[in-house]
Amino acid sequence: MTKISEIISLIEDFAPLHLQEGYDNAGVQVGDVNAEAKAAILCIDVTEAVIDEAIAVGANLVISHHPLIFRGLKKLTGKSDVERMVMKAVKHDIVIYSAHTNIDSARYGVSARMAQRLGLENVRVLAPQVGKQVKIVTFVPEEYADAVAQAMHAKGAGNIGDYDSCDYRMKGEGSFRAKEDAHPFVGNIGEVHREPEVRLEVIANVADKDAIVRAMIAAHPYEEPAYDVLTLLNASPYEGIGVVGDIQPMPAMQFLALLKRQFDVDAVKYCGDAEKQISRVALCGGSGAEFIGDAIGSGADVYVTGDVKYHEFTGNSGRIMIADIGHYESEQFTKDIFYEIIRKKCLTLQPIMRNRKLNRLNFLYK
Repeated sequence: MTKISEIISLIEDFAPLHLQEGYDNAGVQVGDVNAEAKAAILCIDVTEAVIDEAIAVGANLVISHHPLIFRGLKKLTGKSDVERMVMKAVKHDIVIYSAHTNIDSARYGVSARMAQRLGLENVRVLAPQVGKQVKIVTFVPEEYADAVAQAMHAKGAGNIGDYDSCDYRMKGEGSFRAKEDAHPFVGNIGEVHREPEVRLEVIANVADKDAIVRAMIAAHPYEEPAYDVLTLLNASPYEGIGVVGDIQPMPAMQFLALLKRQFDVDAVKYCGDAEKQISRVALCGGSGAEFIGDAIGSGADVYVTGDVKYHEFTGNSGRIMIADIGHYESEQFTKDIFYEIIRKKCLTLQPIMRNRKLNRLNFLYK
């Protein structure tokens, strides 16, 4: 049988928790992840109906987009919806896990799925994440460079887009003098020693930094390796909020009709010039009004998102067309992302799809 923790690892490989925004509470909400997974429900929002369905079908895992516990709980008295759901989940040994802004910012996450539905090309991140990477530099004897690099790569260093095991090496010469209490790998106590070395550099996620440094020290032959950890201000080309891409040019009203079909909505709220041609589209799942400026800066003809307020519409109607398809409607395919991640890796899994309009998607283990 598959443990719940293994399923969670699959999701976090796709959408690591370090990608979530500072205000978010993605991750395990309730329950023991070491339990064996019996069945699971995938949803956008955790509701009492979802918990009741999990109990009815024998599911002990609920995977949601929006976190059940967002601002914390101080009491468990059953007086609020969230308290009742937490108590019911604990009573029935149900694990609740949420992937929220981390899956929004993942390379092939929520907004990328929206772009796929519309057939966008030349897709790139709208508001890239900044400051989530570091460069780790160390200096190692030439013959040990491969072993040290491999130890760092094994902990997640050197992943750049579709490439892994990336590093940079430059040959040089290190010098040091071992003091009386030292146990030098090379050289003698009290003598200045010069050693041919390689300057080894790797890029890493901030969240993986400590594990990578520990692996480097463990693999390094020196008693006290020298190393630097440098903060990078690079904007990620792969991770961030929203996307922008190109579409076959079409009149604005034709594009709005396309939105209705592809996202199964009855109406689209919009502002802007209804006579314009649409050839470049910016997208953001959920509540994306704060990124209207990024959409304008990207050169998009239209910005598609949810939860746009009146003044956000009227204040930008002369600068860009804005199309509000609804919060849930823009994020509805998150369930499909969960499903595909898990089904691809868990061959013991037999999925059973449920009506998208019911805000749930079930699969059972057999």
